Amino acid sequence: MRRAVIAFACVLLAGPALAQSLGEKTGVNSALGVAPTTADFVKEVAVSNMFEIESSKLAQQKGTAQEKSFAQQMVTDHTKTSSQLKGLVGDGKVQATLPTALDSSHQSKLDKLKGVTGKDFTSDYNSYQVSAHEDAVSLFERYAKGGDNSALKDWAGKTLPALRHHLDMAQELGKAPSVGQSK
Repeated sequence: MRRAVIAFACVLLAGPALAQSLGEKTGVNSALGVAPTTADFVKEVAVSNMFEIESSKLAQQKGTAQEKSFAQQMVTDHTKTSSQLKGLVGDGKVQATLPTALDSSHQSKLDKLKGVTGKDFTSDYNSYQVSAHEDAVSLFERYAKGGDNSALKDWAGKTLPALRHHLDMAQELGKAPSVGQSK
């Protein structure tokens, strides 16, 4: 009952004028296992892809050998999912607006990565990768189960295995000895 009250309160507070619903922005939807709206899902995926690509380009320059290898995979895979999402929105199967820039939270993380090197870069990049992929897996699972756009729901389900693999890879960052940089 309490969950229903919280969910209902979030629905009331989250008006269509907001760029992202309050439930998704605060993490309430994730905690309750509620599927994001199509607009929220598209926004979150697009921002996540942009962050993955940009942060991983930095890792290709600043990271350990292990991070550079991981980063190359992230740039390749997230460029692909970004193109797929643009295709779904562009062909009219999904009615949503794609953001063109990072939100303030992701931008501040990227700015922090730009300003650090060595062990500080490794610590921050690895932590951000685990967190970002945990969030992405949750987002895609929830939309694949309860999303309201069938094309996007199908795509979310098909993309999930790769995201789970990314999470596994991110969790392994820093565990294996790296060559060329001291920890």
